[in-house]
Amino acid sequence: MDNKVISLFSGCGGLDLGFTKAGFDVIWANEFDKQIWHTYERNHPQTTLDKRDIRHIPSGDIPDCIGIIGGSPCQSWSEAGKQKGINDDRGQLFLEYIRILKDKQPRFFLAENVSGMLHKKHQVAVANILAAFEEAGYRVSYRLLDTKYYGVPQERKRVIFIGFHVDLNKKFCFDKLKPASNILTLKQAIGDLWGCELPAIARSKTNGEICHIPNHEYMEGDFSSIYMSRNRVRLWDEVSFTIQASGRHSPIHPQANRMIQVGKDKWIFDSASPFPYRRLSVRESARIQTFPDEFIFYYQDLAAAYKMIGNAVSVNFAQEIAKYIKTYS
Repeated sequence: MDNKVISLFSGCGGLDLGFTKAGFDVIWANEFDKQIWHTYERNHPQTTLDKRDIRHIPSGDIPDCIGIIGGSPCQSWSEAGKQKGINDDRGQLFLEYIRILKDKQPRFFLAENVSGMLHKKHQVAVANILAAFEEAGYRVSYRLLDTKYYGVPQERKRVIFIGFHVDLNKKFCFDKLKPASNILTLKQAIGDLWGCELPAIARSKTNGEICHIPNHEYMEGDFSSIYMSRNRVRLWDEVSFTIQASGRHSPIHPQANRMIQVGKDKWIFDSASPFPYRRLSVRESARIQTFPDEFIFYYQDLAAAYKMIGNAVSVNFAQEIAKYIKTYS
């Protein structure tokens, strides 16, 4: 059991893959969204995937392990959402994580969530969550981290909670989690994919096996006024904007010029751009999230693919944290 961990709210398994690459054995995972099941099972063949609603899974059905990892659904905490936090049904799923943690009592846990969780309106809720972690028997540290400093070519701020069981008399030190000496750019991440992409069929339907590079297809369609309220283009020598869980809000490929501001919260595409404005492809988004090319996403509608990728934990980021957790073992 020395390296065995379980994964909750697993999604397509970015966090799981990072821990696997760091030497952990993800033996069991839980994901309730049926659109994700095929992708998870094909890419994590050694992991048992439990497809039930986590609220209906008795702790006794979950294998013993040394660690629990996962991030509960983030929409209720998101800065882009209504920020209902713990008062939202999805926010309360965080408490299911704590229930299982309390019952299984592993050596450590890692929980990930969006930066919106730290908004001042959620201070009481976060304090209660920390108290629940401590009541379950853990010494907890947490910090807001940006993935661009940990081998990910993307600005992506996430809150990481890490706890060690009180019996271990240890506490995770984020100050010793050293950032990378260099920051990866879009050119390094996706430059070799340029020119091989395909537009989706009927705006958002997959080309399937026609794609020479698996999943290298992009959603088409109009851009909303909200989308056009700020620049959405990062250039080749920069890191990407955050990869969103929505194809319609995917960043623009760096082949195009930066957008031009023409008013308050109003930007337009540059008519002098040498190349057209298009969304990042599914594969480009996956590369920016540091999924390897052999990780294949399965879907009929590209919206499902962008959602899987945007909701995932960046693989390299997960691996760096997992490697440091391993030094405590």
